[in-house]
Amino acid sequence: MSVHFLGSLLLSHSFLANPLKIFVDSSKKQDKKRSVGIHNSRTQVLECNNNYAKFCRPDYPDQFSCVPISEIQTQPVPVHKDGEDEEDEDLWVTMKDEARSNVHQEPILSNYYFSAILSHDVIESALADHLSVKLSDSSLPSGTLYDLFMSVLTDDSEIVTAVKDDLRAVKERDPACISYVQCFLNFKGFLGCQAHRIAHKLWSQDRKVVALVIQNRVSEVCALDIHPGAKIGRGILLDHATGVVIGETAVIGNNVSILHNVTLGGTGKISGDRHPKIGDGVLIGAGTCVLGNVRIGDGAKIGAGSVVLRDVPARTTAVGNPAKLIGGKQNPVKLDKIPGLTMDHTSDISEWSDYVI
Repeated sequence: MSVHFLGSLLLSHSFLANPLKIFVDSSKKQDKKRSVGIHNSRTQVLECNNNYAKFCRPDYPDQFSCVPISEIQTQPVPVHKDGEDEEDEDLWVTMKDEARSNVHQEPILSNYYFSAILSHDVIESALADHLSVKLSDSSLPSGTLYDLFMSVLTDDSEIVTAVKDDLRAVKERDPACISYVQCFLNFKGFLGCQAHRIAHKLWSQDRKVVALVIQNRVSEVCALDIHPGAKIGRGILLDHATGVVIGETAVIGNNVSILHNVTLGGTGKISGDRHPKIGDGVLIGAGTCVLGNVRIGDGAKIGAGSVVLRDVPARTTAVGNPAKLIGGKQNPVKLDKIPGLTMDHTSDISEWSDYVI
């Protein structure tokens, strides 16, 4: 019987016997006998009462590091600037509390939640780790991706702020989202959007080759395709996200909600600025195509299955193929609420249709 196998048995027993005992947030309870370190290959080591329980990289769950803690080279943890919104800090605390609750309900997920959430002090490292595991393959190691993602996230605080705004957007607008941590770990629309934010930063730094590699891996893993040149705001919900396609020169504002099978595309072989511009607070229904360099005004709503080829004024509703404004072009019905926030697809249907089954 190998040493690795014996170590795995002992580790599994300790988790299943009392999984919550291990997951004590270091920010809440300081214990000199317990420390967590992460070295440059992301091997995670937990010291409990001078007995070492070692956690390996996600690529190799059956292998343990034999490097003594004193020799581990730790990476610098991102330090948030003074005066940072307390609400942002509370969000990560809330997510870790949710993770502990999930472990209590499902002890068999102890290792998974520790690696993905509870071993991280800040959301940046957790996101970099989770995305790197999701997007890695045999020729693109998770360690390489982790280092790349961390370098981007630690250098650009605006991306981290957008990540938190996206988490809140999903939790508030999607009734299927039961917790922040479930969105963070399992919602591919959220994960694909965050991977795009990193790819877009690299694209803007003229690192286009690696940005396109990230785009390709996201399209393969998450079934959505966002060109790294596209500009996306904050508070974004990509609901379900399967089949979403967003072109290179597309621009999406803040607090926008987009459902599955939506295309923000061009009209042919025209080069240059050729993709849609989506304003703040817009709701785009499932199966919609918005084609060409057209403007969708702030607070507009596009009905499911529509094909939009012309500008849509702010706070109006466009439906159909080709899409037409509810109330007509001369006197369109104006919306009094922001559809990107309310997610209201059908409340005004009686005003323009006598549709019955």
